[in-house]
Amino acid sequence: MAHFFNLEGVYCYSGGTEATALHPMVLTTLQETGFRIKALSMGDNPIYGIRYSDLVLPIIGFSKRIEDDFNPKKDFIAIMTCDEVNEACPVVPGAQQRIPIPYVDPKAFDHTPLQKLKYKEKSLEIATEMVYIFSQIKAK
Repeated sequence: MAHFFNLEGVYCYSGGTEATALHPMVLTTLQETGFRIKALSMGDNPIYGIRYSDLVLPIIGFSKRIEDDFNPKKDFIAIMTCDEVNEACPVVPGAQQRIPIPYVDPKAFDHTPLQKLKYKEKSLEIATEMVYIFSQIKAK
C-alpha cells in the first residue's frame, strides 16, 4: 500500500510470539491474488521473496519473533493484526505507538473444505482495510 500511495520511507515488517514457518495457505492465497513468490532458502523456516511489482525489490517473508534482528528496534509503529499476538504483547519494545487492528486467524478452517475460501476472505478483508488506512496517510 505504501508503494501504491507513493509513500516514501514507509517499510513494513512482521513478527509474532514465536518463529515457525510461513503457512503454505498464506503463500497460495498471495499467489492467487497476483503476488509472485520465490523461495530464497529452504528448511524448517523457508525465506521467500514476495513480489507485487517489477519496479521494487521483493518483500522478504519468513516467520520470526517480534524482536528478531531483521525487524527494527526503535522509531516504528507496531500494528497488531493477530488477535492472539495483540493479547500476548501488550507492550512492543521500541515502538513509538502500538495500534491494534486484530483479525481472527483463519487457521480455524485449516484442513477443512472451507480453508481456501476463508484464507482468501481474510486476505481481502485485510487488503481492503489497509487501502483505507494507507489512503489516510499524508506524504511529507
